[in-house]
Amino acid sequence: MRIDRLPHVIPTVRSDGPFLSHAAHALAEGAQELLWPTRCLGCDLGGELLCPDCRASLPWVAQAWACPNCGAPHGFMTCTECDEAWETRACVSSLPFGGVASRLVTGLKDAHELRLAPVLAALMLCSLDEAASWPAEDGRPRFDRADLDAVCFVPATPQAYLRRGFDHMELVSRSLAAQLGLPLADVLSRSSSSDQRGLGREARASNLAGSIDVLERVDGLSFLLADDVITTGASVRECARALLGRGARSVTACSVARVW
Repeated sequence: MRIDRLPHVIPTVRSDGPFLSHAAHALAEGAQELLWPTRCLGCDLGGELLCPDCRASLPWVAQAWACPNCGAPHGFMTCTECDEAWETRACVSSLPFGGVASRLVTGLKDAHELRLAPVLAALMLCSLDEAASWPAEDGRPRFDRADLDAVCFVPATPQAYLRRGFDHMELVSRSLAAQLGLPLADVLSRSSSSDQRGLGREARASNLAGSIDVLERVDGLSFLLADDVITTGASVRECARALLGRGARSVTACSVARVW
């Protein structure tokens, strides 16, 4: 089921929008492919961003064995990665971080391959579908589309936004919201903070403390909070803490990858 969903969102050619004539559009795509050929992020094979063989060999996190609190693989019985007291009611991650997962994430946010946004969204949706069959700590499904009001995302820092010119998780979350049929709620902002990469667990939490603001009223709403990579959980926990502090009813987290 997961493999069947992905081919529909794997671009094989570039698109410049609906304003070019068909001939000009085809010519532009051909020129771009000649100059910057599309290659698989997994094996470098030409033609697709993620080829069929690499799609078939993705190392999915089995939700049956994942920790329902922090999403860590193999943490269902006893989790060594969390204290079972996260602010999120459940956490779902698609892939262990590393290999193709890391290249997919960095390809979008650092290499500016914007066509990866719907691909990452589809990865998350596949795992959310599976997580709907498994209970969270409260006994309810870890993911329930009917119980959610909107999708939101862990925002980029102002420095990262200026450096990239876009917020990669806004792009991913916009696609995820569309695939779920939910509104996208751009309700979180992030003040300046140091890059989380390279920081340990305590330093990450300290770096993010108080850095997330809620921009609109969220009273009584349930959110699906999206992030690219969950390492210690400091980012999603701080965002969930901010949302709940402003009256949100619940926050379920999801990510493309989980450091393990």
